[in-house]
Amino acid sequence: MKTWQGRIDVPASSLFEAFTSSAVQDQRLAPYDIRVSQAHANTLARAGTISREQAETLVGALGEIGAEIAGGQFAWRDDLEDVHTHIESRLRQKIGETADALHAGRSRNDQVAADLRLYVKDQTLAAMAALLDLQASLVLLAERYQNDIMPGYTHLQQAQPLLIAQPLLAHAAMLGRDWERFRDGLARTDLSPLGSAALAGATFPLDRRFLAEGCGFAGIISNSLDAVSDRDFLVEFVSAAALCMTHLSRLSEDLILWSSVEFGFVRLPDAFASGSSMMPQKKNPDVAELIRGKTALVIGYATAALTLVKGIPLGYNRDLQEDKTPLFGAADALLPSLQILAALLPELEFDTVRTAAAVSSFTLATDLADHLVERGLPFRTAHGVVGRLVSGCLAQGRDLADLSAEEFLSASPLFNELPELDAAASVRRKRTEGSTHPDEVAKQIDVLQQEIVERSPPPPTPPTLHKEGTSPPGGRGATTGHSSSKELPPPGETTPIPQHPPRSTPPPPWRGRGPGGGLTGVGMRLTADNRPGCCASSYGHPQGIAPI
Repeated sequence: MKTWQGRIDVPASSLFEAFTSSAVQDQRLAPYDIRVSQAHANTLARAGTISREQAETLVGALGEIGAEIAGGQFAWRDDLEDVHTHIESRLRQKIGETADALHAGRSRNDQVAADLRLYVKDQTLAAMAALLDLQASLVLLAERYQNDIMPGYTHLQQAQPLLIAQPLLAHAAMLGRDWERFRDGLARTDLSPLGSAALAGATFPLDRRFLAEGCGFAGIISNSLDAVSDRDFLVEFVSAAALCMTHLSRLSEDLILWSSVEFGFVRLPDAFASGSSMMPQKKNPDVAELIRGKTALVIGYATAALTLVKGIPLGYNRDLQEDKTPLFGAADALLPSLQILAALLPELEFDTVRTAAAVSSFTLATDLADHLVERGLPFRTAHGVVGRLVSGCLAQGRDLADLSAEEFLSASPLFNELPELDAAASVRRKRTEGSTHPDEVAKQIDVLQQEIVERSPPPPTPPTLHKEGTSPPGGRGATTGHSSSKELPPPGETTPIPQHPPRSTPPPPWRGRGPGGGLTGVGMRLTADNRPGCCASSYGHPQGIAPI
């Protein structure tokens, strides 16, 4: 019997059942569905719609079902169309008719919206933590090479000398903006649609804020119709993931170029590369190439998510069943990409002799023009003087460094004194904030290190069990942070959502700055070998990252 079959009295076509089923895809939402149902049972009892004894029975049985799912002992059936009906059917098997009371005052419309929001909330927190890990890896790599020179490029042509740290810090800055986007989206995600029922709200006097708190939400969505039809939070997450993956793709492209024989700037760690089944000499940048490929998919998911919602009328529509494909696809690409780059980057080795030798003397042409400006020549005139020098060198197969003092003087009498023509002097001549001057690079490192520390969450506080009829500190509906495993108040305690095993990827090998501070010595948890603990561990392992 389908949960909706009161109106339809003929058996569903097997083709219809197969076409409309989302049970396989929904499985990773099961822990959230358990939590939502337990909170709903308590709220029904609080409203007097069911008895305290019924609520305790429901909450306990739901906890047992959650344990079955987490332990791989739950039977998923082809004839049940989604995760909600699977859990409801199993609940009825366990406790009989008492299970039928649970659906009062709710619809699968607000139920699935709540499940998705809780999933996106956890995925957002996981992404934020992994971004901090990756930023830290970049910053510490930049610190290692903050005094080494490489050519900087525009249009993939050598432009001006840079410190190796400068492009690494540029990538870290991009990730900082990604972190902010996920943080901003979290505030709009962490709101409960529960109590909105199908679209118009519930007839029973359900305390929506009590229900939201029981699920771990920070507040409620104010309009019942918007609550069940809104997927902005999902689109925002997938869009933020697409932009973040785009940044990871740009970083990957730099690693691919820098590690090629033609550049030879960096050596990829063997543990993160593969060879060729035919060509014995090959060492391929698989991780970077796969991230480029996955980025294409996530950009497609962002387009799909927007297109999915662009034409549907208000209220729930079955189109929204397909929202899980872009959501899960983006989540499954994003987190592993962040984690593997955070582990790979600390093992990179730059060939600093090669990077310095690669800097062409033509990258100092702007320094020569600036020198003339400092001596009173308008920049456009100075640009022309140096441009003619460059043109003459190219015609003769020479470098700027090959020119004599007399040749410079013949180009302009203002070259009676010449600037120091080497790459290290060039970076030292930069004066603006955020430039590649060594002092400015050191400042960028310090600022980013402090930002990472400030954005790392404090250790979680133990959940507080609130008695019925009381409010948590800060008033009803207030939260004590982003913890999603609060215990529910009576009648009947909820069972915490089963945790997936900790991620298999170890924290990135952060190296402290040594004497004088830096990340080491500012409250970061150190492991036995003096490596700071991963930021993600402070957030707590996200639930529902992988299918159950």
